[in-house]
Amino acid sequence: MRIAGIAQDSIVDGPGLRFAVFTQGCELSCEGCHNPAARDPNGGTEMTVEDIVAEMTRNPLTDGLTLTGGEPFMQAADCSKIAAAARRCGLNVWVYSGYTYEELTVRAGSDRAVLDLLRLTDVLMDGRFVLRERTLSVKWRGSSNQRAIDVPNSLASGEAVEIILP
Repeated sequence: MRIAGIAQDSIVDGPGLRFAVFTQGCELSCEGCHNPAARDPNGGTEMTVEDIVAEMTRNPLTDGLTLTGGEPFMQAADCSKIAAAARRCGLNVWVYSGYTYEELTVRAGSDRAVLDLLRLTDVLMDGRFVLRERTLSVKWRGSSNQRAIDVPNSLASGEAVEIILP
């Protein structure tokens, strides 16, 4: 898979010490994107899922996996494999996406990999970054329109269930 980078022990991509995988490729082109170098789907570095998982499992202090980007759902099949490995290690899984939960559930109807990744996700931070709504007052988000979605409860109820973060 193509990645823009990896951050071991991230504290800004969710709670605790996170293993953050920055996927390469995003077609949304949000104004003010914090990671514009990750937009080009042919940029970044090629890494095997196995190598990423091996690196993720090296640190016994890791609390969770964060898949971010770029856009993780552009590489949903590979991201699902990483998320499944994280789950087997007892890690929680957060995914940052420029797409909303509702957009992703529509895509999941025709793309099994999107559904697989959603099923392995504990928290989805969804929505496009909106520069005019940029704020530092909402934890783990770049703009106030972005939501923290409890994916297991959302899939069970059929509608997005937001989590109120401190």
